[in-house]
Amino acid sequence: MLTDTALLKLMYMVSPALPVGAYAYSQGLEYAIDEGWLATQSDVTQWVAGVLEHSVATLDIPVLHRLYDAWQINDTSQIAYWNHFLRASRETKELLLEDDQLGIALQRLLVSLGLEQASTVKQPTFAAMFALAATHWQVGKRATSLGFAWAWLENQIAAATKLVPFGQTQAQQVMLELHPFLLTACDNAERIPSDHIGAGLPALAISSSKHERQYSRLFRS
Repeated sequence: MLTDTALLKLMYMVSPALPVGAYAYSQGLEYAIDEGWLATQSDVTQWVAGVLEHSVATLDIPVLHRLYDAWQINDTSQIAYWNHFLRASRETKELLLEDDQLGIALQRLLVSLGLEQASTVKQPTFAAMFALAATHWQVGKRATSLGFAWAWLENQIAAATKLVPFGQTQAQQVMLELHPFLLTACDNAERIPSDHIGAGLPALAISSSKHERQYSRLFRS
């Protein structure tokens, strides 16, 4: 059961105010919208649901689980392996840069909060540092995966709100509509064997690659 203290720590970890710079990234969403691939609220909902189902649920969260287990027993070889695996799975320079920047920012923050273990990971991913914080603060694995997925989803919808002509109320409608997808994603991630972990979304990879050279943009990736 999630204690009150652990819940507060989880809320801290998933807060948009966490100083890691996640708000600066759209993960290719900006290019997809600029090119007219996504023009409506429904389009954005389907795009985000697809990425959640076929990337976050099949790559990020399963790796997060393994990093969580490794941190619990301080298995440095497994921490290094899955951290490297996640970096190697990023299909574009932009997506890798995002993970590197968020991971380094969270590593710096955790070290400043007294979690010296964070400094032992070279080229840390965001998931590696998130899993460390979760185990240190005794946040359960299920809650950790839900919080991780929620933070990703909230950032995507915040980005879409700035790029697509719909307002805050419609953004909240999208968030609520995607709640079942988030729960399903976390359920599916728990069942994926290690040799099936991965993601392959060609449109996301193309959008991310094209966004790198987009003439005018609000987001870094």
